[in-house]
Amino acid sequence: MRRVSIAAVAALLALSGLVADELVPVSEHVTDPHYDYDPYLNVTEEGVFIKESGWKISGDMRAGWVQYDYSNPPKGHSGYDPTVNKGHQDSKGFYFIPKVSLQSPEYHGFSAKITGAGVTDFGLNDPDYETRTFALGTDNKSYAILQEAYVRYKDAANEVVVGAKEIVTPMIDADDWYLLADTFQVAYYVNSAFENLKWGFAYFYKMAGPWDSGARNGSEEYAPMSEASFLPDEVKDRIGDEGVYTAALVYTLEHHNLQVWEYYGKDMYNTLFVQYDYTDTYEGLAYDFGLQFINFDDVGYMADWGKEPGHEGIGYSIYSARLDGKLENGIDFATGASFYTDGEGTGYTLGAWGGYPYFANGMIFHFFEAGSLRNANSYKLQLGYDLGGAGADGWWAGARYTYFDLDPEYSKTAKGEPQDAMSMVGLRLSYSKGRYYGNATYETVNLDNEPDIWAFRLIGGITF
Repeated sequence: MRRVSIAAVAALLALSGLVADELVPVSEHVTDPHYDYDPYLNVTEEGVFIKESGWKISGDMRAGWVQYDYSNPPKGHSGYDPTVNKGHQDSKGFYFIPKVSLQSPEYHGFSAKITGAGVTDFGLNDPDYETRTFALGTDNKSYAILQEAYVRYKDAANEVVVGAKEIVTPMIDADDWYLLADTFQVAYYVNSAFENLKWGFAYFYKMAGPWDSGARNGSEEYAPMSEASFLPDEVKDRIGDEGVYTAALVYTLEHHNLQVWEYYGKDMYNTLFVQYDYTDTYEGLAYDFGLQFINFDDVGYMADWGKEPGHEGIGYSIYSARLDGKLENGIDFATGASFYTDGEGTGYTLGAWGGYPYFANGMIFHFFEAGSLRNANSYKLQLGYDLGGAGADGWWAGARYTYFDLDPEYSKTAKGEPQDAMSMVGLRLSYSKGRYYGNATYETVNLDNEPDIWAFRLIGGITF
């Protein structure tokens, strides 16, 4: 497979800590099927000002119940089988996630912000049932973390940020649709001096977060991006502490939006992300037609390691298309299809560092249940309804069907049985109005040669 380098992308991306639908823009009238009805990042401009000083306190008080049934009880319990559903164990738990921020006033373009967050279960949960809840740390204990601590300079055309920050980009993402957002130690620059164009670059050094991190030293601590990757432990030990260099370009002109993002980890792998969206309205239908291309290729030490006998490297692409829309009567739809090439490395890259920009995923489940998505295809159909038209302002209800056409040559159970298909049915009821938000999501998975899987999430909170 042809390799892609940073030099191949001359001018690249707009990086900022904005919410996802601003960095992956669609028409403001079209429901984004992933983020629109999910919990917010704690970046709201709301907050409580401290008298006339300009200092501001804001926060997010969130709680959630999550439950996963893999037809496989925890280790030590009767009936546990390490070959069932990859050894994933039934998990459940209630968690409380407080988050409080203090933001300074702006002075000659400079400002600062700190955010503290924590996760606790008040000792109510059974630790045996917490292997897949991804909430507490590796020792199943409550913890607190300095989620954000950064300094920012911003004027009409430039923005510079240095420090720890929740941030959203396509492939490195705070992924705040779960219990606690991912956060990153990062330095970035964004230029918006040109009309219709943003460009910039960044360096992600460390990541913290219980979700989407492969770090072995406890997900409640900051770990280098190399350690937080999904690469083999042998590779992590060899390359040591490394970050990810990122650059990108976002161009918007009337109905057209083009994004090009480049992520380069010099001994890990290179990711090129390109997405084009066309948004418009037609006789009461607001729609978004999107095309997406993602290429992953190993570089540096990982490339050398992948060439050795018995090792798997990284070298594949994903081609995707979508058509999303919303009618004036409140009905919305989202369709998507993704096609994975016949190349190695899906298990090392998919979902790493919080990035889930793919057009055809489930509501809860994505890729971690199947043996492999190498040479697979996935398809999504979602129907939803804005219940505001029925007098329930702020409420949304929807259903999603996702189908993965797997290649049984690569996708196999732990026992070596081939898998041809995986299907998912998800239901969601969500609420978002003012400072309050919440959603209830239920999804089932039917996967060849495995017992059925289901999950339920009830997550909500209040921002201030």
